[in-house]
Amino acid sequence: MKSCSWCDNEFKTDIKYQIYCSVECREFATKEKIATRYLITRRQKRKGKIRQCKHCGENLSIYNDDPLCTKCSINPTVVKKALKNIRGKSK
Repeated sequence: MKSCSWCDNEFKTDIKYQIYCSVECREFATKEKIATRYLITRRQKRKGKIRQCKHCGENLSIYNDDPLCTKCSINPTVVKKALKNIRGKSK
């Protein structure tokens, strides 16, 4: 009995190098690996390039996938409303 590398289910196999219990698990694992490689490749392409926030012009990290910095991506009015709701519920 082997344990599936994707879902951890136990399965019986005749092939010693099989690591997934089903075609679905193999496909999900493959899609996840492709998505991870895509993100890494996108970040590697950003190295050495200057990226700036579209709103305020501050320099962005290569790890920031958004076109906005963290300061600009947080809407202050939404934060104020959330704080008011929290204060109102605590009374």
